[in-house]
Amino acid sequence: MKSHYDYIITGAGLAGLSLLMRMMEDPFFDAAQILVIDAAKKNNNDRTWCFWEKDAGIFEPIVIKKWDHVSFIAPTFASELNLSPFTYKMIRGIDLYTYVLEKAATKSNISICTERVISVNTSISGASVVLENQTLTALKVFNSILFEPANVLAQKASDYFLWQHFKGFEIKTTSPVFNETVATLMDFTVNQQQGTTFMYVMPTSSTTALVEYTLFTPSILDSKTYDEAITTYIQKTYGSIDYEVTHQEFGQIPMTSYSFVRGAGNIVNIGVAGGQVKGSSGYAFHFIQEKTKAIVSDVVAGKNPLRSVSFAQKKFQLYDAVLLRVLQEKKLDGAAIFTAIFSKNPPARVFRFLNNESSLLDDLHIMASVPSRIFLPAALYSLLGIKQRRALIN
Repeated sequence: MKSHYDYIITGAGLAGLSLLMRMMEDPFFDAAQILVIDAAKKNNNDRTWCFWEKDAGIFEPIVIKKWDHVSFIAPTFASELNLSPFTYKMIRGIDLYTYVLEKAATKSNISICTERVISVNTSISGASVVLENQTLTALKVFNSILFEPANVLAQKASDYFLWQHFKGFEIKTTSPVFNETVATLMDFTVNQQQGTTFMYVMPTSSTTALVEYTLFTPSILDSKTYDEAITTYIQKTYGSIDYEVTHQEFGQIPMTSYSFVRGAGNIVNIGVAGGQVKGSSGYAFHFIQEKTKAIVSDVVAGKNPLRSVSFAQKKFQLYDAVLLRVLQEKKLDGAAIFTAIFSKNPPARVFRFLNNESSLLDDLHIMASVPSRIFLPAALYSLLGIKQRRALIN
């Protein structure tokens, strides 16, 4: 392995491979020496990404299922939602890893390395990546590794923090059970004792589906609790059906008002490390695609990809902090909040809001959906807290 590259990408998860994919699609990078480093070989189907898009994205060839309609279910409201102009899509982790890495294998200027990254550092002339037995240099490093756990970082900064954690079963039934044209985005008719809790059902055929138990809480549960919740839900929802579990997955995503360091000098952080996870929902796919697209555009144009935080981004950071405060301090349960939002707004407005693409008018409609007596004090508290932290920094 060489010791110097034009660009090094640390971490070969969604963020790292999305950036690599976009680099491979732009001729500007054909002559650049690019290295991707990850501690593990990407040969396991360890996760599933479900997301909404208006148009075809760069991973359209590996989308295994699409839905134009999703259902929202809660004790006081249930509806089948037409997502137009959005489409809900599903990609399996192994398909994305294989798709990107097989394309990378055809490029003589791209190398893949399986090593543990100890640290990344910037300098005047470039950046360096410290491995266990070697230090590499590059003009720029795009880093998706969070070297300190997100919950520890949030605790140090006294910011709000919850885990979005989930376990999913892919199941196959012996007879047709599912309506494969409608995905269940959120089903809140499950026990809310732990905190904000919902089921998520992605049917890929009439006999196959991903059934996922998802929570927004401060702590991760033991494996048995997830398993029992999924099994109970399947029986309650579909009756005494015969099925087998063909695959299982588990994940945890930080939901926090903590401001992740976006980079420094010749290091650009991406993914969770770069703050591309929406603090109030845990959604990341859309934000990672937007960030990696912007990075490639900036590099090609000769601009610094370390952009300052825009007013719009600050606005949505405040919204996220407000919702996190309400959830973390149990001012109102998540089921009631999401029910109010989905029952009083058209789906397209809600999805624009969740994508940080809503207009001020959209925002006002969303705000009017939830109890002002709870959210207004939380907003004032969060706004003052942000100003106080900035004053301390400055």
